[in-house]
Amino acid sequence: MSGAPKREVQSGTAAPETPGHTNGSPGPNEAGGSPGPLASKTVWVITDGKAGMEVQCVGVAKALGAEPVIKRVAPRWLWRFLAPWGPADPADRLGQEGGQFAPPWPDLAIATGRQSIPYLRALRRKAGEATYTVVIQNPRTGSGTADLICVPRHDGMAGKNILTTLTAPHGYSPALLAELRRSVPEDIGQLPGPRVMVSLGGPNAVYRFTADDEKRLARSIASLAEMGASFLITPSRRTPPSLLKAVVEAAPAERRLVWEGDGENPYPLYLAHADQLIVTADSVNMVGEACATGRPVYVFKPHGGSGKFALFLASLRQYGAIRLLPETFGALETWSYAPLDSAADIAREIERRWLERQQG
Repeated sequence: MSGAPKREVQSGTAAPETPGHTNGSPGPNEAGGSPGPLASKTVWVITDGKAGMEVQCVGVAKALGAEPVIKRVAPRWLWRFLAPWGPADPADRLGQEGGQFAPPWPDLAIATGRQSIPYLRALRRKAGEATYTVVIQNPRTGSGTADLICVPRHDGMAGKNILTTLTAPHGYSPALLAELRRSVPEDIGQLPGPRVMVSLGGPNAVYRFTADDEKRLARSIASLAEMGASFLITPSRRTPPSLLKAVVEAAPAERRLVWEGDGENPYPLYLAHADQLIVTADSVNMVGEACATGRPVYVFKPHGGSGKFALFLASLRQYGAIRLLPETFGALETWSYAPLDSAADIAREIERRWLERQQG
């Protein structure tokens, strides 16, 4: 269906891992989206439990005003291997009393990740039009997998039931960030401005972090430090210790806060109270969350990359949200753009289509 029309949403009007971050931070939209027609309905979220995937579905559910019921699947090896094209694991007794997937069927089911797709397809067959089905990210099994499929624009997927957005959905709505900004935690408030959040990912299938990359990033941060900036530094599970060490040592001890995995994750507070943000290019989720702030986002590109990542970053540069991190700073630039909130865009489209179905 590559020639079919598609609906594309760009939030605003400007020119994985876990909720809120791949490192385990909280971040569902506690401040809540506006209650809508699905706010009081039953919503299932189906994933394999990977936090960076689950947060996308939960972010959409929260934007609908709903409290989702989380359904995590763990098929046995054969059914895991066959996913997303094969059937759901029969051991899960889908549709049978006492199983995790049993009637009464939900009004809405949102799924993401290859292991979830067989379960969503089976649910769709059994529940029929009683359940509106949504997939976040390309299911790889075609546009007939769900009633609505929501993908980033750089995926290149198109069809009558395809919605594209610039970023992946998340839980950081404008309302939540505004709520967090109402009071500044003492440790963050003591840092001089500008406060620069440094959000670190790590090696993945397409990006490497070489020793040269670590030096380049540290050099750029050191040049910001010379200009008087302070730093809010947060790693992810994939961050190599050597990368974190290089970044921390480049930031003056008296002008930095570093989260190293102990206690409550300050990631949401760092997002809310940063004046500028630096994010490594390896995580679509982290870059998208940074762009929820409406504040300048610099992206650091390590060695490697792919066509899809290049398209993703190019679309955000064209939108006006990001710029590439310079080797050294001569001055700290400022720019603004309408915050990107793909979860809200997806939620509004789900509501529109769900109401159309209810009205016949």
